[in-house]
Amino acid sequence: MRQKQKARITVAACMATFGTLAPFVRQIELSSAQLALWRAVLAAVLLGGYLAVSRRTPNWRALYKALPALLLSGAAMGINWILLFEAYRYTTVAVATLSYYFAPVLVTVLSVPLYKEKISVKQAGCFAASTAGLFFIVGANGFGTGSSNALGVAFGLAAAAFYAGVILLNKSILQVGGIQRTFVQFLAAIVVLAPYVALQDGLSLAGLSCTGWLSLLVVGLLHTGLIYCLYFSAMEHLPGQELAILSYIDPLVSVAVSVAVLHEPLSPAQLLGGAMILGFTLLNERLADR
Repeated sequence: MRQKQKARITVAACMATFGTLAPFVRQIELSSAQLALWRAVLAAVLLGGYLAVSRRTPNWRALYKALPALLLSGAAMGINWILLFEAYRYTTVAVATLSYYFAPVLVTVLSVPLYKEKISVKQAGCFAASTAGLFFIVGANGFGTGSSNALGVAFGLAAAAFYAGVILLNKSILQVGGIQRTFVQFLAAIVVLAPYVALQDGLSLAGLSCTGWLSLLVVGLLHTGLIYCLYFSAMEHLPGQELAILSYIDPLVSVAVSVAVLHEPLSPAQLLGGAMILGFTLLNERLADR
Protein backbone atom coordinates (compact mmCIF):
# COMPACT_ATOMS: atom_id res chain seq x y z
CA MET A 1 0.00 0.00 0.00
CA ARG A 2 2.85 2.35 0.85
CA GLN A 3 4.47 1.60 -2.52
CA LYS A 4 1.21 2.41 -4.33
CA GLN A 5 0.85 5.68 -2.44
CA LYS A 6 4.44 6.61 -3.28
CA ALA A 7 3.79 5.78 -6.95
CA ARG A 8 0.63 7.93 -6.89
CA ILE A 9 2.54 10.91 -5.48
CA THR A 10 5.37 10.41 -8.00
CA VAL A 11 3.04 10.32 -11.01
CA ALA A 12 1.15 13.38 -9.76
CA ALA A 13 4.45 15.26 -9.34
CA CYS A 14 5.53 14.21 -12.85
CA MET A 15 2.28 15.45 -14.37
CA ALA A 16 2.55 18.74 -12.51
CA THR A 17 6.13 19.16 -13.77
CA PHE A 18 5.04 18.43 -17.35
CA GLY A 19 2.56 21.27 -16.96
CA THR A 20 5.39 23.77 -16.43
CA LEU A 21 7.12 22.97 -19.74
CA ALA A 22 5.92 25.90 -21.88
CA PRO A 23 7.54 28.85 -20.03
CA PHE A 24 10.95 27.21 -20.38
CA VAL A 25 10.34 26.42 -24.07
CA ARG A 26 9.63 30.09 -24.72
CA GLN A 27 13.03 31.07 -23.26
CA ILE A 28 15.00 28.93 -25.73
CA GLU A 29 16.20 30.79 -28.86
CA LEU A 30 15.96 27.80 -31.18
CA SER A 31 13.58 26.70 -33.91
CA SER A 32 10.98 24.11 -32.90
CA ALA A 33 12.87 21.40 -34.81
CA GLN A 34 16.19 22.26 -33.15
CA LEU A 35 14.56 22.28 -29.74
CA ALA A 36 12.91 18.90 -30.35
CA LEU A 37 16.24 17.41 -31.46
CA TRP A 38 18.27 18.63 -28.50
CA ARG A 39 15.48 17.68 -26.10
CA ALA A 40 15.71 14.13 -27.43
CA VAL A 41 19.54 14.14 -27.23
CA LEU A 42 19.64 15.32 -23.61
CA ALA A 43 16.88 12.94 -22.54
CA ALA A 44 18.51 9.99 -24.34
CA VAL A 45 21.82 10.68 -22.58
CA LEU A 46 20.10 10.74 -19.18
CA LEU A 47 17.98 7.64 -19.82
CA GLY A 48 20.97 5.78 -21.27
CA GLY A 49 22.96 6.61 -18.15
CA TYR A 50 20.12 5.44 -15.93
CA LEU A 51 19.81 2.12 -17.79
CA ALA A 52 23.58 1.60 -17.55
CA VAL A 53 23.73 2.34 -13.82
CA SER A 54 20.63 0.27 -13.01
CA ARG A 55 22.06 -2.62 -15.07
CA ARG A 56 18.70 -3.58 -16.48
CA THR A 57 19.17 -6.33 -19.03
CA PRO A 58 17.09 -5.58 -22.14
CA ASN A 59 14.88 -8.23 -23.67
CA TRP A 60 16.82 -8.22 -26.94
CA ARG A 61 14.41 -10.55 -28.72
CA ALA A 62 11.44 -8.33 -27.83
CA LEU A 63 13.37 -5.21 -28.82
CA TYR A 64 14.26 -6.68 -32.21
CA LYS A 65 10.68 -7.79 -32.81
CA ALA A 66 9.28 -4.39 -31.87
CA LEU A 67 12.00 -2.36 -33.63
CA PRO A 68 9.85 -1.17 -36.60
CA ALA A 69 7.11 0.07 -34.27
CA LEU A 70 9.69 1.62 -31.94
CA LEU A 71 11.36 3.52 -34.76
CA LEU A 72 8.06 4.71 -36.22
CA SER A 73 6.73 5.79 -32.82
CA GLY A 74 10.01 7.57 -32.06
CA ALA A 75 9.75 9.52 -35.30
CA ALA A 76 6.13 10.40 -34.47
CA MET A 77 7.23 11.54 -31.01
CA GLY A 78 9.83 13.91 -32.46
CA ILE A 79 7.36 15.40 -34.95
CA ASN A 80 4.78 15.70 -32.18
CA TRP A 81 7.22 17.82 -30.13
CA ILE A 82 7.93 20.12 -33.09
CA LEU A 83 4.23 20.72 -33.68
CA LEU A 84 3.51 21.33 -29.99
CA PHE A 85 6.36 23.86 -29.73
CA GLU A 86 4.98 25.61 -32.82
CA ALA A 87 1.55 25.73 -31.15
CA TYR A 88 3.14 27.54 -28.20
CA ARG A 89 4.51 30.16 -30.60
CA TYR A 90 1.17 30.99 -32.24
CA THR A 91 -1.34 30.86 -29.40
CA THR A 92 -1.52 30.84 -25.63
CA VAL A 93 -0.13 27.92 -23.64
CA ALA A 94 -3.62 27.15 -22.34
CA VAL A 95 -5.19 26.94 -25.81
CA ALA A 96 -2.25 24.95 -27.24
CA THR A 97 -2.38 22.47 -24.36
CA LEU A 98 -6.15 22.03 -24.43
CA SER A 99 -6.01 21.44 -28.20
CA TYR A 100 -3.20 18.94 -27.67
CA TYR A 101 -5.29 17.00 -25.13
CA PHE A 102 -7.69 16.11 -27.93
CA ALA A 103 -5.27 13.18 -28.52
CA PRO A 104 -7.16 10.65 -26.32
CA VAL A 105 -10.31 11.36 -28.34
CA LEU A 106 -8.42 10.58 -31.55
CA VAL A 107 -7.06 7.36 -29.99
CA THR A 108 -10.61 6.21 -29.20
CA VAL A 109 -11.80 6.87 -32.75
CA LEU A 110 -8.77 5.37 -34.50
CA SER A 111 -8.85 2.23 -32.30
CA VAL A 112 -12.04 1.18 -34.05
CA PRO A 113 -10.56 0.51 -37.54
CA LEU A 114 -7.05 -0.34 -36.30
CA TYR A 115 -7.77 -2.64 -33.35
CA LYS A 116 -11.43 -3.53 -34.00
CA GLU A 117 -12.47 -1.93 -30.73
CA LYS A 118 -16.10 -0.98 -30.28
CA ILE A 119 -17.43 2.44 -29.25
CA SER A 120 -20.51 2.50 -27.06
CA VAL A 121 -23.27 5.06 -27.43
CA LYS A 122 -21.99 6.82 -24.30
CA GLN A 123 -18.44 6.95 -25.70
CA ALA A 124 -19.76 8.36 -28.98
CA GLY A 125 -21.54 11.04 -26.94
CA CYS A 126 -18.25 11.85 -25.15
CA PHE A 127 -16.52 12.18 -28.53
CA ALA A 128 -19.21 14.56 -29.80
CA ALA A 129 -19.06 16.65 -26.62
CA SER A 130 -15.24 16.83 -26.71
CA THR A 131 -15.39 17.93 -30.34
CA ALA A 132 -17.91 20.61 -29.41
CA GLY A 133 -15.48 21.75 -26.72
CA LEU A 134 -12.81 22.16 -29.37
CA PHE A 135 -15.07 24.53 -31.30
CA PHE A 136 -15.49 26.62 -28.16
CA ILE A 137 -11.70 26.87 -27.87
CA VAL A 138 -11.22 27.90 -31.49
CA GLY A 139 -14.05 30.40 -31.20
CA ALA A 140 -17.13 30.82 -33.30
CA ASN A 141 -16.44 34.49 -34.10
CA GLY A 142 -13.20 34.80 -35.96
CA PHE A 143 -11.16 32.24 -34.01
CA GLY A 144 -10.98 33.95 -30.66
CA THR A 145 -7.87 36.13 -30.34
CA GLY A 146 -7.04 36.28 -34.04
CA SER A 147 -5.74 34.27 -36.98
CA SER A 148 -2.57 33.26 -35.14
CA ASN A 149 -4.79 31.65 -32.51
CA ALA A 150 -6.37 29.45 -35.19
CA LEU A 151 -2.92 28.47 -36.47
CA GLY A 152 -1.83 27.62 -32.93
CA VAL A 153 -4.90 25.41 -32.49
CA ALA A 154 -4.11 23.71 -35.82
CA PHE A 155 -0.56 22.96 -34.67
CA GLY A 156 -1.91 21.70 -31.34
CA LEU A 157 -4.32 19.35 -33.10
CA ALA A 158 -1.59 18.13 -35.47
CA ALA A 159 0.61 17.44 -32.42
CA ALA A 160 -2.31 15.56 -30.87
CA ALA A 161 -2.63 13.44 -34.01
CA PHE A 162 1.03 12.40 -33.88
CA TYR A 163 0.84 11.79 -30.13
CA ALA A 164 -2.21 9.58 -30.75
CA GLY A 165 -0.02 7.70 -33.24
CA VAL A 166 2.60 7.16 -30.52
CA ILE A 167 -0.06 5.83 -28.13
CA LEU A 168 -1.52 3.48 -30.74
CA LEU A 169 1.90 2.16 -31.77
CA ASN A 170 2.81 1.58 -28.13
CA LYS A 171 -0.20 -0.74 -27.88
CA SER A 172 1.71 -3.18 -30.08
CA ILE A 173 4.92 -2.92 -28.03
CA LEU A 174 3.94 -5.02 -25.03
CA GLN A 175 7.11 -6.95 -24.17
CA VAL A 176 9.49 -3.97 -23.92
CA GLY A 177 9.77 -2.09 -20.62
CA GLY A 178 8.58 1.50 -20.48
CA ILE A 179 11.99 3.12 -19.90
CA GLN A 180 13.76 0.94 -22.48
CA ARG A 181 11.00 1.60 -24.99
CA THR A 182 11.21 5.35 -24.46
CA PHE A 183 15.02 5.30 -24.72
CA VAL A 184 14.84 3.62 -28.15
CA GLN A 185 12.12 6.06 -29.20
CA PHE A 186 14.37 8.99 -28.23
CA LEU A 187 17.16 7.50 -30.35
CA ALA A 188 14.75 7.09 -33.26
CA ALA A 189 13.63 10.72 -32.88
CA ILE A 190 17.29 11.81 -33.01
CA VAL A 191 17.91 9.79 -36.17
CA VAL A 192 14.87 11.34 -37.88
CA LEU A 193 15.34 14.91 -36.67
CA ALA A 194 19.12 15.33 -36.97
CA PRO A 195 19.36 15.33 -40.81
CA TYR A 196 16.37 17.67 -41.13
CA VAL A 197 17.73 20.11 -38.53
CA ALA A 198 21.22 20.00 -40.05
CA LEU A 199 19.84 20.96 -43.46
CA GLN A 200 17.25 23.51 -42.30
CA ASP A 201 18.69 25.29 -39.27
CA GLY A 202 22.09 23.79 -38.51
CA LEU A 203 23.14 21.95 -35.37
CA SER A 204 25.01 24.80 -33.70
CA LEU A 205 23.89 26.05 -30.28
CA ALA A 206 26.23 29.04 -30.32
CA GLY A 207 23.39 31.54 -30.49
CA LEU A 208 21.84 30.47 -27.16
CA SER A 209 21.90 32.93 -24.29
CA CYS A 210 22.61 31.84 -20.71
CA THR A 211 18.86 31.76 -20.06
CA GLY A 212 18.37 29.72 -23.22
CA TRP A 213 21.02 27.20 -22.19
CA LEU A 214 19.56 26.83 -18.71
CA SER A 215 16.03 26.43 -20.08
CA LEU A 216 17.19 23.84 -22.62
CA LEU A 217 18.87 21.81 -19.88
CA VAL A 218 15.71 21.98 -17.78
CA VAL A 219 13.52 20.88 -20.70
CA GLY A 220 15.84 18.06 -21.80
CA LEU A 221 17.10 16.73 -18.47
CA LEU A 222 14.24 17.52 -16.09
CA HIS A 223 11.00 17.65 -18.10
CA THR A 224 12.00 14.79 -20.38
CA GLY A 225 14.84 12.61 -19.09
CA LEU A 226 14.31 12.60 -15.29
CA ILE A 227 10.53 12.88 -15.33
CA TYR A 228 10.20 10.07 -17.87
CA CYS A 229 12.38 7.83 -15.64
CA LEU A 230 10.26 8.60 -12.59
CA TYR A 231 6.98 8.27 -14.46
CA PHE A 232 7.69 4.90 -16.06
CA SER A 233 9.14 3.54 -12.81
CA ALA A 234 6.02 4.57 -10.88
CA MET A 235 3.33 3.71 -13.44
CA GLU A 236 3.99 -0.02 -13.06
CA HIS A 237 2.42 0.13 -9.59
CA LEU A 238 -0.82 1.88 -10.58
CA PRO A 239 -3.88 0.74 -12.57
CA GLY A 240 -4.54 2.32 -15.95
CA GLN A 241 -7.65 4.22 -14.83
CA GLU A 242 -5.78 5.93 -11.99
CA LEU A 243 -2.96 6.87 -14.37
CA ALA A 244 -5.53 8.38 -16.75
CA ILE A 245 -7.04 10.49 -13.97
CA LEU A 246 -3.65 11.68 -12.71
CA SER A 247 -2.58 12.61 -16.27
CA TYR A 248 -5.09 15.47 -16.22
CA ILE A 249 -2.94 17.30 -13.70
CA ASP A 250 -0.72 18.25 -16.66
CA PRO A 251 -3.25 20.35 -18.64
CA LEU A 252 -4.70 21.85 -15.46
CA VAL A 253 -1.26 23.06 -14.37
CA SER A 254 -0.53 24.26 -17.93
CA VAL A 255 -3.70 26.37 -17.95
CA ALA A 256 -2.88 27.77 -14.50
CA VAL A 257 0.66 28.66 -15.62
CA SER A 258 -0.68 30.27 -18.79
CA VAL A 259 -3.10 32.52 -16.92
CA ALA A 260 -1.32 33.17 -13.60
CA VAL A 261 2.36 33.18 -14.61
CA LEU A 262 2.40 34.18 -18.29
CA HIS A 263 -0.68 36.42 -17.94
CA GLU A 264 -2.19 35.09 -21.17
CA PRO A 265 -5.88 35.66 -21.91
CA LEU A 266 -8.38 32.82 -21.62
CA SER A 267 -11.96 33.66 -22.51
CA PRO A 268 -14.93 32.05 -20.73
CA ALA A 269 -15.81 30.21 -23.95
CA GLN A 270 -12.28 28.78 -24.23
CA LEU A 271 -12.38 27.79 -20.56
CA LEU A 272 -15.70 26.03 -21.13
CA GLY A 273 -14.31 24.29 -24.21
CA GLY A 274 -11.25 23.09 -22.31
CA ALA A 275 -13.43 21.78 -19.48
CA MET A 276 -15.55 19.90 -22.03
CA ILE A 277 -12.52 18.31 -23.73
CA LEU A 278 -10.87 17.24 -20.48
CA GLY A 279 -14.07 16.24 -18.71
CA PHE A 280 -15.63 14.18 -21.49
CA THR A 281 -12.28 12.63 -22.46
CA LEU A 282 -11.78 11.50 -18.87
CA LEU A 283 -15.33 10.14 -18.78
CA ASN A 284 -14.66 8.28 -22.03
CA GLU A 285 -11.55 6.63 -20.56
CA ARG A 286 -13.47 5.56 -17.48
CA LEU A 287 -16.21 4.06 -19.66
CA ALA A 288 -13.57 2.21 -21.70
CA ASP A 289 -12.07 0.64 -18.56
CA ARG A 290 -15.37 -0.84 -17.41
